[in-house]
Amino acid sequence: MTVTLKEVAARAGVSRSAVSRTFTAGASVSVKTRRKVEKAADELGYSPNALASSLTTGRTKLIGLISNNFHNPVFLEVFDLFTRSLQDKGLRPLLVNLTDETDPAHSLRLLRQYSVDGVVVASSTLAPEFSLAFQDARIPVVHSFGRFASAPKVHVVGIDNIECGRMAARTLIARGYRRIAFLGGPAEATSTIDRHRGFSEVVDAVPDVTATRSFATAYSFDAGRAEMLALLDRTPAEAYFCGDDVLSVGALSAIQDRGLNVPEDIGIIGLNDMDMSRWPNINLTTIRQPIRRIIDSSIELVMAMLDDPDRQPEARLYACEIVERGTLRPLP
Repeated sequence: MTVTLKEVAARAGVSRSAVSRTFTAGASVSVKTRRKVEKAADELGYSPNALASSLTTGRTKLIGLISNNFHNPVFLEVFDLFTRSLQDKGLRPLLVNLTDETDPAHSLRLLRQYSVDGVVVASSTLAPEFSLAFQDARIPVVHSFGRFASAPKVHVVGIDNIECGRMAARTLIARGYRRIAFLGGPAEATSTIDRHRGFSEVVDAVPDVTATRSFATAYSFDAGRAEMLALLDRTPAEAYFCGDDVLSVGALSAIQDRGLNVPEDIGIIGLNDMDMSRWPNINLTTIRQPIRRIIDSSIELVMAMLDDPDRQPEARLYACEIVERGTLRPLP
């Protein structure tokens, strides 16, 4: 049987309102009363009813966590960190899967039904206008891994994808590669557009380097593998910047199936530094995205907006770094 607030009050010898105040954040209650109530609650195995509490406070403590790419293993790490961090702060994540969906109307209706206090859009492919729909609906929103803007309309936390493209191109050129290529995710994804832009800027400034480009249909292993198999049917480049680690792993699989070696025959550099990238059988040279810092910052902003919904939107960028492993030839 569920232990009630009335039973806790009787065990502690206090009023029911005293028990309610004890379990209401910010409510006034004496130290002596709090100790008596917590002791009684512990003895009876009582836990406050979160739904009942939301009726009193007007807050559900639910934070909608939205993503549109569950095929990418890096988002398992993202969701693990997000959900644990939210729960550690007394908030409850509500996960929404928007695979193959770009219209925010459906998720907006869904999250309104649950009266979420805020929303985190965790996606590097959705356009800024997607997050803006939640702000227009007066729901606090942060776009994690979103596209940078100097004057954003919603809070954005992520990396400079243009600079990541530059980093990848400079890394390949420094190793003596002269026929290089960009293998991105979906051509319309904002992250793909920006990473390719940075990559091309560096290549265009070096006269003796040529580059080609191609795009996978998704940020997934299968899409990366399929695109690389098609590229190998033609004249492949000496090295590829795959715009995501999961594309890189798919490309490695295709290269190995054709009897070629990495990095002896073809070099690969990825982006993200997802957990499996360091596995010995993959050993991927990549650009590390500071995922934990992005998540911590995103949650900080969401919590700040719960108290100040009209907080001026800001963009927070975090620097990336090259992680040297074994899929590129060494520096000369």
